[in-house]
Amino acid sequence: MGSERSYWVHILASETGGTLYIGVTNDLVRRVYEHRTDAVDGFSKRHAVHRLVHYERFDQIEFAIQREKRVKKWTRAWKIELIEKTNPQWVDLYPAIASP
Repeated sequence: MGSERSYWVHILASETGGTLYIGVTNDLVRRVYEHRTDAVDGFSKRHAVHRLVHYERFDQIEFAIQREKRVKKWTRAWKIELIEKTNPQWVDLYPAIASP
């Protein structure tokens, strides 16, 4: 995913049209893996939010955090529109990013 420092805003879903989780990280593969394996107690574990359906890359953490906060405040319809703009079938994107 590149050798320069990257930050990622990501959206995970429990299923197509299901519960959504929005987060920010500096290691997308590791963080999504933690969600998928329920490594950390919390929202994603309680709601089985394991499917990566959207992500955006940023060069600066400030911009990533700003985007995460903004998207979290959006209506559910806007979040779904964002996902479906690039991933209309809600395909789990994790296998593609986790492959070497």
